[in-house]
Amino acid sequence: MAGAVSVSAVSVGVRRYAPCAPLPVAMVLWLLSLRNVDLGGMGALGLLQVLPALYWIAVIVLTVGFVVTLRTPRLGQGWLAGYVLALIAIIHATPTLLYPTLRYAWAWKHVAIVDAMLHHNGLVPNAGDLDIYNQWPGFFLLNVAVLKVLGLSSPVAYAAWTPPFANALMLVPLLLIYRSVTTDRRIVWTGVWIYYSVSWIGQDYFSPQAFAFLLYAWLMALVLRRLPALARAPGEPAPGRPPDRSAHGARWHGGWGWSLVPVLLLDAVIVSSHQLTPLMVISGLALLMIPRRNRRVVLPPLVGALVLTAVWGATVARPYLSANLGTFVSSLASPDGNVASGFRSLGSAAPEQVLVGFVDRGLSGTVLLLAVACLVLRPWTRHTPFFWLFFSPLPLLAANAYGGEMLFRAYMFSLPAAGFLIGALVHPNRRGREAAPTRWSGPRKALLPVLMLALLAGLFFSYDSKEAMNYYTSDEVAAASWMIRNAPPGAAIVAVTGAVPGLDERYYEHYEVVLVSTPPAIQQLLVADPRSALFYSVGFVKPGTPAYLILSRAQTWELRLTGELPADTVARLGDAVSVTPGFTLVYRNADASVYRFVVS
Repeated sequence: MAGAVSVSAVSVGVRRYAPCAPLPVAMVLWLLSLRNVDLGGMGALGLLQVLPALYWIAVIVLTVGFVVTLRTPRLGQGWLAGYVLALIAIIHATPTLLYPTLRYAWAWKHVAIVDAMLHHNGLVPNAGDLDIYNQWPGFFLLNVAVLKVLGLSSPVAYAAWTPPFANALMLVPLLLIYRSVTTDRRIVWTGVWIYYSVSWIGQDYFSPQAFAFLLYAWLMALVLRRLPALARAPGEPAPGRPPDRSAHGARWHGGWGWSLVPVLLLDAVIVSSHQLTPLMVISGLALLMIPRRNRRVVLPPLVGALVLTAVWGATVARPYLSANLGTFVSSLASPDGNVASGFRSLGSAAPEQVLVGFVDRGLSGTVLLLAVACLVLRPWTRHTPFFWLFFSPLPLLAANAYGGEMLFRAYMFSLPAAGFLIGALVHPNRRGREAAPTRWSGPRKALLPVLMLALLAGLFFSYDSKEAMNYYTSDEVAAASWMIRNAPPGAAIVAVTGAVPGLDERYYEHYEVVLVSTPPAIQQLLVADPRSALFYSVGFVKPGTPAYLILSRAQTWELRLTGELPADTVARLGDAVSVTPGFTLVYRNADASVYRFVVS
């Protein structure tokens, strides 16, 4: 009898935790899939071409397991958190584990800025165009402090882990934001999963934007948690407070007191770290102020955000704002142009990247359509803060092009709200409870994992398809490092594109020329006569100055993928200088070459 009871208990335990089994299985499959990945086989679709079938099987197993666990109420939400963290690892830790070096040119640039501040008492010396980092230094100074505490010489030691780390940290404020509106775990966790499944913009690398966006999420979480009950799902009390017994559920008003201090501190760090995010904070809070019931809660942080942003702009950031005031004013007069600036022509890109461009637009459009569909089909969501937060980037989208990136940033800042709305769309909620089963319940349950996998497919296309130019081999890093170390102060550094790791290192000692960013006349000459274009590009440098030209694998791939210049430009330039007197090959390895010449 005792044996039978024991077997029965084991059987119950197995049935209880069976939905959790896909999590460890998926993680093992993922780790096994990363063995012997041939990074040299990456082509016009990046990692998509070299990740093995086992990797994609792990994604499917993880997604199905998440849906099953979501539908098993007896399992604690810790399991759901485990599935989400596993998804973050599969998406964002894969490049970090596979690549021997830090990926992405802008991450290397930010490493160079931190290094400069570390060695120059917190300032970017001889800044020129980089003076913007002196005017918004918060992120960089924080890293300088971290380096001093840890005894490190450069953030490159940990910068590669920023994408998985930043996305994992984002989970906590996301949960706080979603739970400020509903306690329905299906909506909350589906919204979280959707958020990570459609966040393809790629602003999670080592950057002030990633840092400020995380703080933005925390700030909004603190504000939303204090909103009155009518700002939440029908029938659900404010978190941590008794249900509202008033006639309309809207008479609760909480003063901020000392609890406003963390909100203002978060905003102060945001204001000192990034140009755009403080404006997104103001726009979001301003729209949350529209419902009268929210005003007592939202007004203090909104006033604080306005004051902090204005003071910073009038003092530390005044040089940049004064120099660009005319551009800001002219942008206000062309809202259609600001929106259209994000729709770049795909005609010159590689055919595979044209496909990726359409996938990007399709994924973004699908997300926005599903979110709007929720607002139409789930009326209660229109009375929540997510209605306002979803549309909060629109004023800034209409006001400024932000270098052609505002459309992407608007999408990014709308994603937390969009994720929740899609979660509410696929899980009908009736006064905080699940709707009664209908004849459509079965098909809906089958469609949920299909929708999740379809969105993830779009994410992988968008997020991993440019890795041929974002990935740097050890040889490329070695070549760039050798060039920067050996170029004497005052020398000119020339590259065809910015896809050179460490190109900005010790920038204050060198002139820097990126040929793809030169005036159109020089670019046209580069196509017709690469050698002459090279000399024209350094014409502003004093004659007799030594110059170094670096040609590398990633630069070739950037031109192939983007089409900014003919794909063979790097090879043709290399052929031209290799037979030209005065050019000396001073360094070469499998993926990069460095030539030295003298400006004449």
